[in-house]
Amino acid sequence: MARALIIGACGQIGTELTKKLRSLYGKEAIIASDVRKGDPAFVNSGPFEVVNALDFNQVENLIEKHAIKEVYLMAALLSATAEKNPAFAWDLNMNSLFHVLNLAKAEKIEKIFWPSSIAVFGPTTPKKNTPQTTVMEPSTVYGISKQSGERWCEYYHNAYGVDVRSIRYPGLISWSTPPGGGTTDYAVDIYHKALKEDAYTCFLKEDTRLPMMYMDDAIRATVEIMQAPKEQIKIHSSYNLSAMDFTPAEIAGAIKKQLPDFTIAYEPDFRQKIADSWPESIDDTPARNDWGWQHEFNLEAMTADMLMHLNTKNLKKEVR
Repeated sequence: MARALIIGACGQIGTELTKKLRSLYGKEAIIASDVRKGDPAFVNSGPFEVVNALDFNQVENLIEKHAIKEVYLMAALLSATAEKNPAFAWDLNMNSLFHVLNLAKAEKIEKIFWPSSIAVFGPTTPKKNTPQTTVMEPSTVYGISKQSGERWCEYYHNAYGVDVRSIRYPGLISWSTPPGGGTTDYAVDIYHKALKEDAYTCFLKEDTRLPMMYMDDAIRATVEIMQAPKEQIKIHSSYNLSAMDFTPAEIAGAIKKQLPDFTIAYEPDFRQKIADSWPESIDDTPARNDWGWQHEFNLEAMTADMLMHLNTKNLKKEVR
């Protein structure tokens, strides 16, 4: 594999993606970068560069310095955080993408991965089994930027032949990295609180159903879409991606089977309105047909794995 650059490598997804790609291709082949250095152990685990994704010259120089052929653009301001700073969210989420697309247009790089999100959908989108192509009227800053990004990715492919690949991530859940400011963060925090405090107060209503995915599946999907032969990639905006969907009450029930003393309370905040604008479940048939996507984790398997890893990591609590 030619050298790849991960921009936003210290984020929730970027950290896991960096580790996975280095395990597959060797640490010297994967250049991690972010606007600042993160965890020292991670930063020192392989080549790392400080880069501002908004500075075109910095990005271009880094690509030339390391002879980069593939870029994974993971830098973004997520849904809940973006609502607090809309102008910066638009700037980061859009202009960083333009920089990379233009470098590909100029044939400085050969392939791009750019993540989209279920946030591209909105209140008028069909909520159940949301199809690949449907009404898209996002009502959040994050969703607006992601929908715009999808259109630009497709345009650069059609107009300039840029090989850009994308998936619409659902809510992502990981035991190894902290949440990054998203509306689905409750589904990560709930496991930590269950082990530490036997209780959790959720910022969404108990019956709020959302599409979710375990980080292991999300990283594997990212690797697989980039490994797929070019002719198998038929959608150049972004692919729907799905694994499971559940409510806070259902995830609490799964945890309670492992930790019988666990309790949950509900105090919805501003993130409820964001969640209400998103789908309940996703139809990802094109991803499964085009490049063979298959998820491995359901709610029960994910819960068992999350509690095992978190318990081993730092909590040492008896889990059934």
